[in-house]
Amino acid sequence: MGKFKELYDDPEDDEPSYPESPGYVRDSDTSKAAAKKTKLSASSQRAQIAAFIADSEIGVTCDEVEVYLGYKHQTASARIREGVLGGLFFDTGHRRKTRSGSPARIYKVVEKGE
Repeated sequence: MGKFKELYDDPEDDEPSYPESPGYVRDSDTSKAAAKKTKLSASSQRAQIAAFIADSEIGVTCDEVEVYLGYKHQTASARIREGVLGGLFFDTGHRRKTRSGSPARIYKVVEKGE
């Protein structure tokens, strides 16, 4: 994770670091406060997204998560990224168009044993 880990991992904080907990910019009190506020809901959001993705045989895009689960783009994108980094989801390498017509990654849940 290199640079990303440097930005989002506070060595003085005993809390788990990203992607186990929402990341924040070191030395930014507002970023750290937002991450702590998000922490409680992040795992339940990832679980909802995992269930939604697992229910789809063809995988889902971030845009579809936004539509069907009612998440803002920033929330859906962050939870999917955390899931990818945490080994819960993977990018299939396929793309599907979003509501705006842009190509989007299709994600699936990592099956146990993969």
